[in-house]
Amino acid sequence: MTSPKPASLKDMYRTLQDDPFPDSLTLTLGDTTLTYRKRTWTIDGERKGLRYGENPDQPAALYELAEGGLTLGGVAFRAAGQGLVSAIAEEHMVQAGKHPGKTNLTDVDNGVNILQYLAARPAAVILKHNNPCGAAWSDAGVADALDKAYQCDRIAAFGGAVVVNRPLDRAAGELIAANYFEVVAAPDFEPGVLELLQTRKNLRILRMPGLAKLEHFADAPFLDIKSLTDGGMVIQHSFRNRIRTVADFLPAEATSKDGVTVTARAPSKQEADDLLFAWAVESGVTSNSVIFAKGGATVAIGTGEQDRVGCVELAIHKAYTKYADSLAFAAHNCSLYELKQKAAHDPALADSLAAIERRTQDERGGLPGTVLVSDGFFPFRDGVDVALAQGVAAIAQPGGSMRDHEVIMAVNEASPQVAMVFTGQRSFKH
Repeated sequence: MTSPKPASLKDMYRTLQDDPFPDSLTLTLGDTTLTYRKRTWTIDGERKGLRYGENPDQPAALYELAEGGLTLGGVAFRAAGQGLVSAIAEEHMVQAGKHPGKTNLTDVDNGVNILQYLAARPAAVILKHNNPCGAAWSDAGVADALDKAYQCDRIAAFGGAVVVNRPLDRAAGELIAANYFEVVAAPDFEPGVLELLQTRKNLRILRMPGLAKLEHFADAPFLDIKSLTDGGMVIQHSFRNRIRTVADFLPAEATSKDGVTVTARAPSKQEADDLLFAWAVESGVTSNSVIFAKGGATVAIGTGEQDRVGCVELAIHKAYTKYADSLAFAAHNCSLYELKQKAAHDPALADSLAAIERRTQDERGGLPGTVLVSDGFFPFRDGVDVALAQGVAAIAQPGGSMRDHEVIMAVNEASPQVAMVFTGQRSFKH
């Protein structure tokens, strides 16, 4: 049976779906039983679950692991009592906004996934459609990290979810309040910040104390369940990042069929630190994916492409577009697209737009000096060559391709020589 036609298109997004799902769910794996409890909240005097699922006509429910623990192959999984997003209760939902739906919470969840590997510094990630559109960490504090994450992709951040791993301070709160976001999640809020955020009546505000101690979650996997169209399931251990420090990277070395061994330049301290940061963010990006980063912040994120060189090209295109947009906003307080629309009828703005586009090309979208990480190996050197043409300084990738020696030769032939390391691990996410 298909969903009924809504009375109006806007009503489709305002209506809460009736929840037909039971209050508990039990999963039995061999001799182990896991019991899940449906998460609901009393909002405006009414018991409510999820607003709706992936789309407004899909009923949905959120379940928290309430009883039981799982050990498989000698590996202990996250157990009951360790919930984060699934454990959000009324006291954590400081402001319900328009009431959370599935995509709001899965965006926050992927923020948790990324930030668990960035616990060493104040960090912020902005997510949209379950992918990061900007991420950064900074010794200068959470506000600086959030500003850098926002500047990575100001356009995509519109309507996104903000997740941070330190208490939200006044400067960070002002940035959020001045822009449109759907959700903000933080371990706590400094005095006066909540009042500032609550001026945005539709903003969902979550206080999640566990965000301040995510390093305790990073080593234990969770049971990752993928549903198939026929109702079947694929169950797997969740991804765990093996690159926790710069020392965990592997030297990029390979031998060709004719016995010639090539070794790449090792990254500098700053390059290695940026590669470490970018690889942590990569764990939350839909494959095929690459990330350009610099100074502890993402510069461009290429997501969900079928070929690796195409993904690099997409990320470069995004970098150029976002760079031009930042120039347009600084000069005219409008987006690049708004400027293009106005320039069609205003010669002075047309000249300004042309100057912005020339500067963007001359400065290659801010990509010179960036590092690049790739969630999978490069099957050919083409993707690397495309990145090298933009001035990338260092690359991290899993390694293991039949053409690793050709890929290493590409960075060695660059002038100046570009660094490369292997992660020894692929980080696909589908």
